[in-house]
Amino acid sequence: MKKFRFQWGAFLMLLVFGGLFFILFGRFLFIQMTGQVDGKELAKIAANQYEKHNVLQADRGSIIDRNEDPIASDTLSYKVVAVLSEAASSKNSSRKYHVVDYEETAKVLAKYIALEEQEILAKMKNAKEGTWQIEFGSAGKDLNRETVLKMDKELSKKGLTGVLFVEGKKRFYPNGRFASYLVGYAQKEETDDKKAVTVGKMGLEKTYDKQLTGKDGKVNYQSDSWGYILPSTKKKVEQPVDGHTIKLTIDKTIENFVEEAMDQVEKEYAPKKMLVLVSNPKTGEILSMSQRPTFNPMTREGLTENWLNDAVEQTIEPGSPMKMFTLAAAVEENKWDPNAYFKSGSYKIYDKIIRDVNGTGWGTITFLEGLQRSSNVGMAYLLERIGDKKFIEYIHDFGFGKRVGIDLPNEAKGIVLDNYPAERLTTSYGQGSTVTPLQMIQAASAIANNGVMMRPYVIDEIIDPNTNKVIENHEPEQSGSPISAETAKKVREILATTVTSDKGTAQKYNLPNYAVGGKTGTAEIPRKQGPGYMAGFGNYLYSFLGMAPIDDPQLLIYVTVQQPKLKVGEYGSDPVSKVFNPIMENSLKYLNIAPENEEEIPVIKVGDYVGKNAETIAGTAQQDGFKPVIIGEGGQVTEQIPAPGTKITENSIVLLKTSGKTSLPDFKGWSKKNVLAFKHLSQLDIRINGEGYAVGQSVTKGTKVSDQEPIVIELRTPEEQYNEKKTKEQKEQAEEEEIIGG
Repeated sequence: MKKFRFQWGAFLMLLVFGGLFFILFGRFLFIQMTGQVDGKELAKIAANQYEKHNVLQADRGSIIDRNEDPIASDTLSYKVVAVLSEAASSKNSSRKYHVVDYEETAKVLAKYIALEEQEILAKMKNAKEGTWQIEFGSAGKDLNRETVLKMDKELSKKGLTGVLFVEGKKRFYPNGRFASYLVGYAQKEETDDKKAVTVGKMGLEKTYDKQLTGKDGKVNYQSDSWGYILPSTKKKVEQPVDGHTIKLTIDKTIENFVEEAMDQVEKEYAPKKMLVLVSNPKTGEILSMSQRPTFNPMTREGLTENWLNDAVEQTIEPGSPMKMFTLAAAVEENKWDPNAYFKSGSYKIYDKIIRDVNGTGWGTITFLEGLQRSSNVGMAYLLERIGDKKFIEYIHDFGFGKRVGIDLPNEAKGIVLDNYPAERLTTSYGQGSTVTPLQMIQAASAIANNGVMMRPYVIDEIIDPNTNKVIENHEPEQSGSPISAETAKKVREILATTVTSDKGTAQKYNLPNYAVGGKTGTAEIPRKQGPGYMAGFGNYLYSFLGMAPIDDPQLLIYVTVQQPKLKVGEYGSDPVSKVFNPIMENSLKYLNIAPENEEEIPVIKVGDYVGKNAETIAGTAQQDGFKPVIIGEGGQVTEQIPAPGTKITENSIVLLKTSGKTSLPDFKGWSKKNVLAFKHLSQLDIRINGEGYAVGQSVTKGTKVSDQEPIVIELRTPEEQYNEKKTKEQKEQAEEEEIIGG
């Protein structure tokens, strides 16, 4: 009988493996019961592994003008990415997804992005080992679609691989230098979590950044390890919410007139600063606001250390335009006698002597001539009649010394000096006390608008584009009635004489087609260091505050030009008038304000066509002398432009809106106003390029279009059309001569 021997080795193996089994079993049991591993839930780990989401980018809100033309908006942009890792390409396929030919790729990219060929090559060759892909900094970002298509075509043609174009969005300012200190700019910034967001840095972009900023959406889904959506899963879509649209009172056409006039004067006179404000005195709407120096919000080229909107945030000593308010106070108080005389030249108040601009005056002259010549001494004697304390009451009634309350930030309020008689005296002709250009426009609106002063504003509406609901609606608002309608009319008549009189300082503002009234200014500029004012030829702030047509002003314009480089024999009114005159004349014509010397054209009253059959009513409208255009497929008219009762000239376009898809008309010869009216009624995506009258369209006449298809209408001014025709004729003539000569 064999003796049993205890196997220690087997026992130890059983113990070890048995222990391991119980440990694993216990671990498995724990996981099953708690659903956790190392304190982490398995469900979450699985979700992180398989659940994916794509971001749906929201658009930043657009800034548009009063006619809904874009001023700032989001547009598609692209960045260039070069894939360097060979792992991006399958070994079993001949097709490559990484950059193979570094030299040729660098050569092509250098044609389209702002980097030298050798810089691009170095970036690719010097990338760290294992790098999957690289970018090319700011030079390879914010590329437009046209550039990307050209680049892609050339790369494909040469068989170059590995270059990707990643789609994104950038802020787009289609008008370039255009009310830049009002609009401001926005740019992309990287957040702590490395996400790029567009942030307003200046102007309206900064002030209304919260309203303009949208909320990104996302698509959630489950995928396998290769990224393919699992068949059993469902997409969860959270739609993006676009930022609000800011609709301004600014008129793009008038703003363009302003920018063009300022550019020309800047080029000719190189002034230190310039400013232009254009408003509708009947509503307070700001139609244009610009200054120089200025900058391009796309590139920030031209942006200096001054980030202030001078019309709102800066104060000036205005000079002689203040005399129109001294005059208004005198007329209202019945103290104005245009034919009374005073001795010009100098006036003493206590120990202070004030003098007229020429130092000697013009002898004994009437108060009317004194105003026409812009006599400071005349204001001093007029102030005696009004009473200096009473005068200061009027200055406050005109809104000086307090903020106008415009819908823009950091508004300055200026200071009305009222401590001593001498301060009240100098205020009567615009020296000492300070004002903002906005206050000047507001105060002058009382004179232009029959005694009713209108508060300036620049935001018309704030609209939620996701619902088309108007969030804020700003309406015209009165800010006081410092003078009567009778006084306002009388003051306008007197101001007109500064332009028409041979003694008037504003003769250069005389327009051939419209009567202008206003007041010139030559204000001294306070020294930056120490007391007193700057001296020397041209070291003044020249200005003009004017309105037209003078019998019923439709526009109010304030122009300032600081320290222009005047030629010998020139005056401050030369550069100022070269800004004011074309803006006023072109804007009034654009607004269809009839010139004074134009013969009266017979007009026809538009009927009420709403609710009637479009085809029938089109025949009636044609018989009445109109050009009817049906929007939609016909049937009952639901809307019309112009409104019933409007008086228009023969052959004017009348738009009749019906239901259904719209067939495009031939837009040739249409005014911008008519094109915008068609856009409004049809709700089509019509994009206008240029000013003046339609000369071409991207979609042919008779095409039925949807609101998703963009239509570009090319406009040209009559002058541009004439120049183009002349150039074409000269070219044809030269070709004929060449043929004959050959």
